[in-house]
Amino acid sequence: MVSFHPGEHENPVPQINAAAPRSWVPKSTAQRLSLNADWKFRWSPSPLTHDEGFAADKSSEADFDTLPVPSHWVLHGDGKYGRQAYVNIRYPLPIDPPRVPDENPTGDYRYTFELPSDWKIEDGKTLLRFDGVDSWAKVWLNGKYLGTSTGSRLPVEFDATAALRAGANTVAVRVVQWSAATYLEDQDQWWMPGIFRDVTLLHRPKASVDDYFVHANYDHKSGKGTLKVESSPAGRVVVPALGIDVATGEEVTTPVSPWTAETPTLYDAELRTDGETIPLRIGFRTVTYSDGLIKVNGRRVLFRGVNRHEFHPDHGRAVTPEIMLQDVLLMKQHNVNAVRTSHYPPHPHFLSLCDEYGLWVVDECDYETHGFEWNQWVDNPSGSPMYTDALLNRAERMVERDKNHPSIVIWSLGNEAGKGDNLRLMSEWIRKRDPSRAIHYEGDRASSYTDMYSRMYATHAEVDEIGRYAEPPLEDAALDARRRNLPFVLCEYVHSMGNGPGGIKEYQDLFEKYPRCQGGFIWEWIDHCFKKTAANGREYWAYGGDFGEEIHDGNFIADGMLFPDRKPSPGLIEFKKVISPIKVVVSKDEVTITNTLDFGDTAHLEWTAERKVFGESVEATAVALDVPVLKAGESVTLKLATPASAHETATTVTASARDDVAWAQAIQPGADRVVAWGQFVAPAQAKPKAAGTVAPEVAGDKIHLGPAVFDKRGALLSIGSVSVVSPRLDIWRATTDNDRGPDEVTKRILANEWKEANFDKLKHRVDAVEATSSSLVVRTRAAAWVYNRALETVYTYTSDGEALSLSVSVKPTGEWGDLFLPRLGVRLGLPKSTDKVQYVGYGPGEAYPDSREAARLDAFEASVDDLQTPYVFPQENGHRTDVRWARVGALEIENAAKPFGLTVRRWTSEALEAATHSSDLEVDDHVWVNIDHAHHGIGTASCGEGPLPQYRLKPEPTEFGVTFRV
Repeated sequence: MVSFHPGEHENPVPQINAAAPRSWVPKSTAQRLSLNADWKFRWSPSPLTHDEGFAADKSSEADFDTLPVPSHWVLHGDGKYGRQAYVNIRYPLPIDPPRVPDENPTGDYRYTFELPSDWKIEDGKTLLRFDGVDSWAKVWLNGKYLGTSTGSRLPVEFDATAALRAGANTVAVRVVQWSAATYLEDQDQWWMPGIFRDVTLLHRPKASVDDYFVHANYDHKSGKGTLKVESSPAGRVVVPALGIDVATGEEVTTPVSPWTAETPTLYDAELRTDGETIPLRIGFRTVTYSDGLIKVNGRRVLFRGVNRHEFHPDHGRAVTPEIMLQDVLLMKQHNVNAVRTSHYPPHPHFLSLCDEYGLWVVDECDYETHGFEWNQWVDNPSGSPMYTDALLNRAERMVERDKNHPSIVIWSLGNEAGKGDNLRLMSEWIRKRDPSRAIHYEGDRASSYTDMYSRMYATHAEVDEIGRYAEPPLEDAALDARRRNLPFVLCEYVHSMGNGPGGIKEYQDLFEKYPRCQGGFIWEWIDHCFKKTAANGREYWAYGGDFGEEIHDGNFIADGMLFPDRKPSPGLIEFKKVISPIKVVVSKDEVTITNTLDFGDTAHLEWTAERKVFGESVEATAVALDVPVLKAGESVTLKLATPASAHETATTVTASARDDVAWAQAIQPGADRVVAWGQFVAPAQAKPKAAGTVAPEVAGDKIHLGPAVFDKRGALLSIGSVSVVSPRLDIWRATTDNDRGPDEVTKRILANEWKEANFDKLKHRVDAVEATSSSLVVRTRAAAWVYNRALETVYTYTSDGEALSLSVSVKPTGEWGDLFLPRLGVRLGLPKSTDKVQYVGYGPGEAYPDSREAARLDAFEASVDDLQTPYVFPQENGHRTDVRWARVGALEIENAAKPFGLTVRRWTSEALEAATHSSDLEVDDHVWVNIDHAHHGIGTASCGEGPLPQYRLKPEPTEFGVTFRV
């Protein structure tokens, strides 16, 4: 009888023969050999396809290709090794833990390296280290089996001493994509297997450091730090700058400068044993709880944070040190002070950069089981004894690897893994091993084994309620009392998908109003998309479903504040302004500056005051501003010289990081160093519209009015030499990702409502054309299919002989119920050759009613193409708000009395709505110009709350207008 047994990869045991987890050591005097290189590689559709003879048989390499390590095999071979796949929640395999399908992509790796001649095999031992393998790995050296491991984003080390030999050595690894551990790794990201982090051979001489733990506390009352370094074996710790030279295990107290995310002071040190010297970078800081708050060094901290997945559009999660540094510098440039490592420990080098440049870190365990939600959490590993050892193993490996980073102030048990006793056990183990940090897990809504009340996507009203300690009580009175004495953190909020998010400012206002609300972490840092080329030869960003996935979640993977190429989105620019810790409030003749940093003063800033007068030309003067150094919490009011002017004037006060600030030194020369700014606008006397001093003249089938020519039905044909597609009422915008999401509060999906109402199919009827002695009046009715609701619209044109003024009156009729309008304005067309756009208004980027804090008044110039925001999924974008004057091509548009919104693009909103990738957008025969009276807000309903009530656009009687000149 033939029997069959499940593969080893279906064993929930996390590791076999692995060395004990220990702290990451980036460098030491002990030898190490990087095995990052081009390896021999063979792909199979199943581990059943080939036996394991390849591990010892060099001749098998004849059938192997070459693959770089680290990398994901699906990103190589042009589909030969399968493709990456994206799902958010659902598992891409049947839920049957610990079993997985036989259709299970498998990669066999071989690499032959030459051991350095001075490598002393007999002195101590040699470890073979893998920093990240997705998802199950079996390892051999020179044909000798070393062990197996799971935990894709965690390191594993095997004792390779007995198998190692002088000269040539061959490492062989079998990597299986689906394993028992897959059920623990259902994070919202691409499924991409392979050896994607570093592989290193580590010599561990006799008496070298097995492990060490740096305890560096700070007493904010005395200003002294206490250092104790535990080491196995014992040795000495030397900190030259502090005059410390003590035995390990010995405690020493001395005055120090503390480490914070704002003042990341690190002391260079060495840990010395008889077999090895390890460089250390020590930061003194203490995390405590008092007054129901998370405090560092005695002070409440406010997290201005982001969630960061590791991603690069060419390399997936195989990110390089250069990319890690780029992320950290971008965070510092944009006032981000905290990062949650969603949803796994990052490459440890990233944490070292957080230590160096200053970021609070929530280090999250490599654990998520969100897909069990589809099974009502049945068999969820969080509560399964089968997975207890695996989950404790993951917690241990995270803590032991990362315990010496001062930037880490919170350990997180994982993400969206429901409930279960294993989570409590993980918390208890971490608390016992490292009581010096807080513990987080959002799924523990009762906060029974965590140190904070954490939520994701709580509405503004809920945050206000929690800030007042007025949230609905828990059934368990004791737990309720405990939770009410805990700080509140939004581990995810304002989902940054597409255009938006809106409402950031209102969240930040709550964080700053209520001490209990200690900030949050934006979801998320970067769009995870890969570049592809369409049939028309144009490149575009590809998302879920673009790689032939059987199931996928579309562009939900494109929800970052950086575009895939790491260019900041308008959302990140908005976030930077809203969370700026330096508040700058400018009034007519003074500026008030407040330092809301938690620890740092403002000595790192330099200040300028700029005054711009928007007359016939823009006059600008700028001077350095002498601002005294403000300690945390201090404020100062300074007088400003603001001469009177008949023209509109903007006074802007700006604070920029000095050149000698660490992150400012590291960014590219000329890159943005602005930390904060404020602006005051003094209005000018309003310009009158073109008075109706010229009467319309009928000539054949045309009507002439000043510089304008109309047809007999009142459609504008040209203004001077510029041909025009007549302005017509427009209420449609290409729906945004947030329009397409269910509002967490109202449960409404605006995109569906608007399409059901046929707002994208507005039909226009001319009811009357009236030529008076001073105007041309065109009475129309604009209505959508099916329904009786309409917008009675009257266009009134007047001219003084040189300019043409348009006044628009809109009156809703019929049954509108509680519908909102996407936008309200007019759209006109200009010649295809139109390219250059100049305007005086708020910019430089796009802005919408609930995402406009980063916009300032100035004069701007751009091409039509430069005005577009290249969202991964095409949608409404590029709107410039509160425009006073614009020149689009040869056509001038102005209304200083009542500013207007301006959007200019080479395709219609309807074409934008129909596109699913940027490559779908084709240049139209006209450049389309939207002149808007108002827009509906953006919100963050792609995951969260829609626009707040004050940003909703209701159909109401409205009047607006502009003046045209050529």
